[in-house]
Amino acid sequence: MAAGALAYLNAKTGFWYDRQLLRGMFAAVRADKVWESSDRYSGFYRLEELATKPSSANAAFLVFQGRTWTYAQAYEQAKRYGNWLKARYDIKPKDIVAMNMMNSDHYVLLTFGLWSIGARPAYINYNLAGPALVHCVSIANSVLMLVDPDVVHNVDDGVREKLPGLRIDVLDQELLDEVAAAPDTRPEHSLRSGDKGRDLAVLIYTSGTTGLPKAAIVGWGKMFMAGVFVAKFLGTKSSDVFYTAMPLYHSSATVMGLAHIMAAEGTLSIGRKFSARTFFKEARETDATIVQYVGETCRYLLTAPPEIDPVTGENMDKKHKVKRALGNGLRPDVWTKFQDRFGIESIAEFYGATEGFIATWNVANNAYSKGAISRNGLLFGLMMWKRIAIIEMDDEANMPLRDPKTGLCRQVGWGKVGELMSVLPEDLEKDFQGYYNNPEATNSKIVRDVLKKGDAYFRTGDLVSWTSSGLMYFQDRIGDTFRWKSENVATTEVSEAMGLHPAVQEANVYGVELPNHDGRAGCVSIVLGEEKPGPALLQSLASHARENLPKYAVPLFLRVSKLGGMITGTNKQQKHDLRMQGVDPAKVGKDEVYWLKGDTYVKFGKRDWDGLTGGQVKL
Repeated sequence: MAAGALAYLNAKTGFWYDRQLLRGMFAAVRADKVWESSDRYSGFYRLEELATKPSSANAAFLVFQGRTWTYAQAYEQAKRYGNWLKARYDIKPKDIVAMNMMNSDHYVLLTFGLWSIGARPAYINYNLAGPALVHCVSIANSVLMLVDPDVVHNVDDGVREKLPGLRIDVLDQELLDEVAAAPDTRPEHSLRSGDKGRDLAVLIYTSGTTGLPKAAIVGWGKMFMAGVFVAKFLGTKSSDVFYTAMPLYHSSATVMGLAHIMAAEGTLSIGRKFSARTFFKEARETDATIVQYVGETCRYLLTAPPEIDPVTGENMDKKHKVKRALGNGLRPDVWTKFQDRFGIESIAEFYGATEGFIATWNVANNAYSKGAISRNGLLFGLMMWKRIAIIEMDDEANMPLRDPKTGLCRQVGWGKVGELMSVLPEDLEKDFQGYYNNPEATNSKIVRDVLKKGDAYFRTGDLVSWTSSGLMYFQDRIGDTFRWKSENVATTEVSEAMGLHPAVQEANVYGVELPNHDGRAGCVSIVLGEEKPGPALLQSLASHARENLPKYAVPLFLRVSKLGGMITGTNKQQKHDLRMQGVDPAKVGKDEVYWLKGDTYVKFGKRDWDGLTGGQVKL
């Protein structure tokens, strides 16, 4: 009877789940105090500790393309990198070195080498070229850029001319041999002394989907306290192997992967680049127990054909040691399908921004919290209530709605949609790092006088809803939601509905401006499987949309594309370019555009566009 009562109480209060969250939080706070009081907040000291501790020194730390580095071996190589950087380039403490590199073991080793001498890395998106690349390197005040041989073509003469005086070297085998020959003496403590948790550890850039990328400051505390929290909260063990093919230039792989696995004293298995064909093959070969996803990763894994053993003919989808998938952006329409096909027991979905002040978690072992970005019980919910606010929005201005009498904002009720914001520290100048060398962008993320005069909150730019049972759901990105026929259309709702059609592999929804029409009309860019967009399929798509969506949310336009969501390097959909192209046949390249006529979609061409432009057609 007592056991039954406790089970009921736990179900009502979520005490067990909150206990796990609090365990992670308290461990992170303790670690922060120890590192700061002992003047050992550099990441180099964390590697040194694990490399010199008997229980972890000879344990596997990094695995990449068949090469394994123990913690002790990685430590020795990091020191060599540090001494080489000092000797060859005269790198000094606080100098910033741009790392324009693809995933590899040396990406991690170079990072620790920079930290060993008090320098800092700026992680450059290796897909960038031209003005965007020049911008990212310039705003970091980089003193050196090291380039992966496989992406050196992006660093052309035009880029070099616009970065005069900057030393640019290709980290090829000749330079790697120099590093291997460098002394492994320990760089002196004075090079790293004085760092606090708020101080810069690494620069990580935003995706730049609506402009040039911004360099987010990731402090030591944000990186390594987060790693401790995740390891303790999830119960990650030293025997765990974490596989990621997400780019290390992104905080998901660096913080949720590298810092997390170091806190657990486990193993980081690195994929060169994401490939749906080789993802589980590499996870299997490295005995991975945890895999990482971001954005549409799991959807792409589902669309890949099963891997068949060439000898036995056996389906290999569930032949692995993976128990958990950790990441962000897993959509509800993919969630269960992914677990079922690949035999994944647990999903750990998180929400957070690189430059933000909050992260939320939902660890799901069943369908109860499927699709939620946060889950909490009563106790942790009370703590969150003091740290976050979900604010009612002015849909026209995309700004918080303010009470005309008080000038303050209003929180929405349970289950209602608003912008998620988090409380900022009182000393913003000291404790809110924001973006490097970009005060304008930093200030744009701050809103003041939210719930009381003088307060300050961080704007996430994301619309969410929070239920009374402690589940939070992502609804849309501000600017993605569009207005049509006096109704707000949430792109996530439409994407999920269209993604459930059996012929659709990917659906990316956005609003497009039309001549002589107010608001934005709904358009969905889809990727199809084997099926071609014939009459039967087009009618089926129209019927599916009408059966699963409100009338105002049914996409009026359909764009069939091989590129689909125009994916970033972290498998997240981009909408900006799609919105700018609209449905003008002259701007959509080789993609085919259809529009809703009666009970089906039909081809939309230049004559139809001219009719809209001339005002002969009204939707």
